[in-house]
Amino acid sequence: MNKLPIGDDEEARIERDIEAVKRIDAVPSILRLICKNTGMGFAAVARVTEHSWTACAVRDEVNFGLAAGGQLDLHTTLCFESRAARASIVIDNFNEDPVYHGHHTARIYNLGSYISVPIVLPDGRYFGNLCAIDPNPNELSNARTLGMFEVFADLIAIQLASEGREQAAEAALLRERENSGLREQFIAVLGHDLRNPLSAVSATAELLTLRKNEPDLVKIGQRLKTTTSRMARLIDDVMDFARGRLGSGIGVSIDDVDDLATALRVVVAEAREANPQRLLADDIAISTRVRCDRMRVQQLLSNLLGNAITHGAAELPVTVQARVESGEFVLTVSNGGNVIAPDTLSKVFEPYWRPPTSKPGGGLGLGLYICKQIVGAHGGTLDVRSSATEGTVFVARLPIGV
Repeated sequence: MNKLPIGDDEEARIERDIEAVKRIDAVPSILRLICKNTGMGFAAVARVTEHSWTACAVRDEVNFGLAAGGQLDLHTTLCFESRAARASIVIDNFNEDPVYHGHHTARIYNLGSYISVPIVLPDGRYFGNLCAIDPNPNELSNARTLGMFEVFADLIAIQLASEGREQAAEAALLRERENSGLREQFIAVLGHDLRNPLSAVSATAELLTLRKNEPDLVKIGQRLKTTTSRMARLIDDVMDFARGRLGSGIGVSIDDVDDLATALRVVVAEAREANPQRLLADDIAISTRVRCDRMRVQQLLSNLLGNAITHGAAELPVTVQARVESGEFVLTVSNGGNVIAPDTLSKVFEPYWRPPTSKPGGGLGLGLYICKQIVGAHGGTLDVRSSATEGTVFVARLPIGV
């Protein structure tokens, strides 16, 4: 009654199945009730395959000598026949049974009575049998006893299927986490490695703009500078995203900033220069010192402005307002245009998310996610609202910390 030679793959599956049955808290009680209500001295949940019979859980009151994990030669058991027929086998008394009188199973294991009911999973896969044996005859072939076994077998099958789904879900989640980590590491490495060739392209563009006697080359250089600047911003976004996702978070260097208003006006001026066809209005009034990361706050405004220009109505202005109110630095960026639906509004800070109306080439969908991370790194909040009366409004609130 030890382990029989089977393939490594099947042995591993059987070991997993034994563990799955062990995790079903009701199984010991089921086996105890079977023995108590039928008078049978041995009850078991058996994993029965085409090649093997393995006890997954056992209650042994007659010293049969088989523990959980023990195996029997499949062809010496009646579970072999039960599995082949997908039918229950019930024997009150082997000596008097017209079909199983003198059966080799009774001779080998000295059995007087026997019952075995298939355990079939909800998807139709055969797991094994819920069975009981005893050296003495017992009255088993009645509707009450068979019904009890069938109910218990169905309960075990349902629990095994649920356990299987949970295990599969956990394994899938683990794989996804591993894959996600690898993807983000790849993104970080790729972003880092792109910086050097991009710097070379940027230097070339700068040289072309200095060829004042060749206007065509100057134009090419200016276009190339614009393109490399956009690529640099995309790489910065990717690097910030990767740092945030890989656990180190977006880095900030908090310091006393006395010229935050000037820093913000520089960002607005750059946006005006890059988008001469758009109306950008700014109302920046900050006369007090603010503890923050100057460059990160500039990045915050740049990303919010870029989003407003991209998604706002071209004929309506984009407005920037900056104030210090009640111990907070409050930055507001608003634009007109179509109202953002509430279900869409809840997704705008998710990484890689872009609205269905976005045009190709509009970015990676990381800008607002990074804005949220920058504000969070400062201990602040970033909110958005959208209505027909005021348009779409992003409001960042950062403690001034002074």
